Amino acid sequence: MSKLITVHYDDKPIYNITIEKDYSKLASVIKEQVEAEHKVCVVSDSSVASHYLDAVMDIASECVSKVTSFVFPAGEESKTLNVVEDLYEHLIKEKFDRKDILLALGGGVVGDLTGFAASTYLRGIKVIQLPTTLLAMVDSSVGGKTGVDFRGYKNMVGAFHQPSAVYMNLSTLNTLTEKQYYSGFGEIIKHGLIKDTEYYSYIEKHLSELNSRNLDVLEEVVSGSCNIKRMVVENDPTEKGERALLNFGHTLGHAIEKLMNFSLLHGECVSLGMVAAGYISMKRDMITEDEFKGMTDMLKTLNLPVSVSELSADSIIETSKSDKKMDAGKIKFILLDRPGNAVIRKDVTDDEMREALSVVLA
Repeated sequence: MSKLITVHYDDKPIYNITIEKDYSKLASVIKEQVEAEHKVCVVSDSSVASHYLDAVMDIASECVSKVTSFVFPAGEESKTLNVVEDLYEHLIKEKFDRKDILLALGGGVVGDLTGFAASTYLRGIKVIQLPTTLLAMVDSSVGGKTGVDFRGYKNMVGAFHQPSAVYMNLSTLNTLTEKQYYSGFGEIIKHGLIKDTEYYSYIEKHLSELNSRNLDVLEEVVSGSCNIKRMVVENDPTEKGERALLNFGHTLGHAIEKLMNFSLLHGECVSLGMVAAGYISMKRDMITEDEFKGMTDMLKTLNLPVSVSELSADSIIETSKSDKKMDAGKIKFILLDRPGNAVIRKDVTDDEMREALSVVLA
C-alpha cells in the first residue's frame, strides 16, 4: 500500500506526493530535502499535536541536528497574521536560516499558515506538508496556495509557495471526528464532477467502504483526487485560467462559510455551494435532473449537508461579491457542462443565484 505522485512546474518535476499508511518512509523524505547539519521546525495545532507531534519529532530527530516545534490553538480563528508573527519570532529565536525547513503537521489551517510563513520568512524557505485530515490531503496540501484569513475575510492574504514534498499518512484519518472526516468529501466529489467521470463513478460505487474508512479504497480516492488537482495545477500554477475550475461550489460556499462564522466546515460549505451551482447548471439544461439528483444523493450518503437554514439568499449573494475570485466586478461562476466537465461562466445573474439558494435554504 503506497503511492507516489510527481507534480511538475514548467514541465519539470518539483515535488513528490507520498501516500502511505504510516510514517515509515518519512525520514527518507526529510533527508532528501534538508542536510543533516540543519534544523527542522514542526508546526502543528493543539489537537493534532496530541496525536502525532512526538512521533514526527522523533523521526525528524534522526535526520537533522536540531528539531523544534511550534504549536498553536486548533481552529480557523488561529489562521491569522498574529499567529504567523509568533511563528516568525520562534524561528528567529531558534536561528532558522534559509537551508532549514518547516514541517506542516495538521489540517488545512496548519498547512496554509505554515506554507505562508515559509513563503515569507527570509523571503522563502522550504516546507514539507504532512496533512492529517482528508480535506487537507485532497485539497490544501497540493498546489502551493498558502494564506491566512484577514479580519474575517477568508484566505485574503497569501502567496503561491510550492511545498518541497507532501507526505500523507492515511492512518491519521482514523483519529478524525465524523464531521472532519466527511468534510473532505466535499472536495473529493468536486474533483470528480469538474474533471473525471470515471473517478466520480468509482466514488459512487464505493460509498459503503468510504463510510467505513476502508484504507485501501481511501488510498485510491486520495490518489485520484491528488492526480486531478495535480493536472489542473500543472496547467495553471497561479490561477490565471483553468485552475478556477477548482472553485466549483466555492463561490457561494465561501460566502456561506463566512456568514456562518466558520461554524460549518469548509467541505460542508463546498457541498452547499455545489448544490447551488449544480441547480443553476440543471436550470440552464447543462446537466439533467437525474444527474443533479445523483450528485445531491451522493453528498447526503457521505453525510454532507445539502441545505442550511439561518441565512438569507441576499446576504449570501452580497458576501460572495467581496470574494477574491471576482474578475473586473463579475463573479466567475463554475458550472457543470456534464458530470466530469466544468466550465467558467461570468454571466450568472443574481436572480439565478437567488433561485438556486432557495433550494439550499429550504
